[in-house]
Amino acid sequence: MLDYETMRLIWWALLGALLIGFAITDGFDMGVAVLLPFLGKNDTERRVIINSIGTVWEGNQVWFITAGGALFAAWPIAYAVAFSGFYFALLLTLFALFLRPIGFDYRSKLPSPKWRNNWDIALFVGGFVPSLIFGVAFGNLLQGVPFHLDNDMRIFYTGSFWALLNPFALAAGLVSLSMLVMHGAVYLQLKTGGDINRRCKKVVPVAAIVTLALFAAAGIWVANIDGYHISSEILPNAPSNPLAKIVQKGPGLWLDNYEHYPVLSIIPALAFIAGALTIVLSKIERPGLAFIASSLTLTAIILTAGVSMFPFLMPSSSMLNSSLTIWDASSSLTTLKLMLLATLIFLPIVLAYTTWVFRILRGKITPEHIHQNDHTVI
Repeated sequence: MLDYETMRLIWWALLGALLIGFAITDGFDMGVAVLLPFLGKNDTERRVIINSIGTVWEGNQVWFITAGGALFAAWPIAYAVAFSGFYFALLLTLFALFLRPIGFDYRSKLPSPKWRNNWDIALFVGGFVPSLIFGVAFGNLLQGVPFHLDNDMRIFYTGSFWALLNPFALAAGLVSLSMLVMHGAVYLQLKTGGDINRRCKKVVPVAAIVTLALFAAAGIWVANIDGYHISSEILPNAPSNPLAKIVQKGPGLWLDNYEHYPVLSIIPALAFIAGALTIVLSKIERPGLAFIASSLTLTAIILTAGVSMFPFLMPSSSMLNSSLTIWDASSSLTTLKLMLLATLIFLPIVLAYTTWVFRILRGKITPEHIHQNDHTVI
């Protein structure tokens, strides 16, 4: 039988896996949308770029929805605090995401260049804003969120939307944006040919170098900002009660896990190795392998943040002991077990379906394909 500690660890790992799945799949969608106005020099080229993701973006959204559902069911207090503290940022992200489906549906309905250019801008915003905000959210988590809980577990958020846009959070946002642009460029190199392909090949190394440089700078910054540490006894099998612990805050504490378990340093190192491989494989015209390397880069960057924060889900900067961890913010053991059963049934189906779709839709999108199927493609 799986005990409470094991179930909490499993769900922490599953949440991370869902976020990584979202970053890898929907991440290249957003990266492609950001690149759309710059790599598409005419209407046909922009339609090629749009149609490279037009058939898969909806399926990729499943990972985002599933991650939100997992957070709500497995870590309800963290979900509540996130939607209280990041309310306006999340609304901004959702409204930006809304631009994608209507952009795909309406962009080519009229031949007017102005009409299509406006929708291209909308698609760009739909990729740029979420890419930036997701990174900003992680940056704020690493600094701590200004909230506290009273004895009745009521949530009090004392921050503001503009406070979220602080220098470190914006730097984290730029890491997120640049890595998704890199990922999107690699995907476009895989899915297109001709001039678009050559432009993508130029973008990949620039985006990869920017990503790794910003990631390194953020790592140095993290070493100098205040981190969080549980200084009281940890009871992994105890009922969820965020107030039943003592938390300390101090510079460099986010590096504690790497000091206690040096093998974890492999994770950030993998980001640099995979990023370098992405550049090399893109340059030698191996976009399929470059896409795998780019996916590993994203995975390593996200894992670095997760491992650094473990076991914290959402640290509190205004009342340290209200910080939420995987040990004291989870649902009941019964809920976690039932959810795990459902996950073991449905996650393989999602993976199989996603793999099948990408296999069926493999191959390059060309201008000739757009002209031959003018009334059926986007």
